[in-house]
Amino acid sequence: MSLTAVGKVGRKGAVYLPKRIMRLLGVEEGDRVLMRVEGTKLVLEFVPDPLSLALRVRKWARTTVEEFEAESEAEQGELHGA
Repeated sequence: MSLTAVGKVGRKGAVYLPKRIMRLLGVEEGDRVLMRVEGTKLVLEFVPDPLSLALRVRKWARTTVEEFEAESEAEQGELHGA
């Protein structure tokens, strides 16, 4: 995937990304971003929010809160030797 576009730097250093880049990457307003400077380049990496990521992916299993809790307690028991 390769796309080049020009964005803007606004008030207080806010960087505004073009909509087509946001759509391409699945980025939404409020998403977190990791910023890294490499020489004279600013590299942005989007950090997915675990909850948002879970809501976006295709579901492949169903469980109830009770089933999840029982499984969690069983795993904890095995880990802690109970």
